[in-house]
Amino acid sequence: MALNDNQVKFVKGDYVVYPAHGVGQIDGVETQKIGGMEVELYSISFEKDRMRLKVPTFKVKDAGLRKISSTGQMDSAMETLKGKSKVRRIMWSRRAAEYETKINSGDPVAIAEVLRDLKRSNDETEQSYSERQIYESALGRLAREVAALETISEEAAAERLEDVMGVYKPSLEDLSDTSSDNEDDEDEAMAA
Repeated sequence: MALNDNQVKFVKGDYVVYPAHGVGQIDGVETQKIGGMEVELYSISFEKDRMRLKVPTFKVKDAGLRKISSTGQMDSAMETLKGKSKVRRIMWSRRAAEYETKINSGDPVAIAEVLRDLKRSNDETEQSYSERQIYESALGRLAREVAALETISEEAAAERLEDVMGVYKPSLEDLSDTSSDNEDDEDEAMAA
């Protein structure tokens, strides 16, 4: 099979992004007989989902399979995360569908827009269950790509993304300070 000029060639070990599933790794290229024809396939494993996918090499572009984002593309996504939330005033169900479409596009900037729009600062109300689910989905998808790009753990990448957004995560010290303050208040109340 001849490669088209615009077709990308992947080799075993390459990290790739499949829009609907996120970051996967090329396990190899294999040939299978399908419908009487020899078809060359990329075998891709998605460790997070414990899934394996086979994509015909001639369908790579149609499937949206791409290489991991460049540092420049990821910098654009990081800048998006720093921006001000742009929540449209439409019904939640429609907004949720738009967010899911952005996440499944595989575009890091579009995923960053979802994170930016759904992040909550400390003084705002809590997220609903469905908002939290979409936020976690977007965070995981973008964190896996950052982790693959920078060869760090997914957890470290997620922390980095939330730091960029300014999401405050209470530390164990903060939690223990709060509990000791409450104990002091209780001691004062008992003494009075």
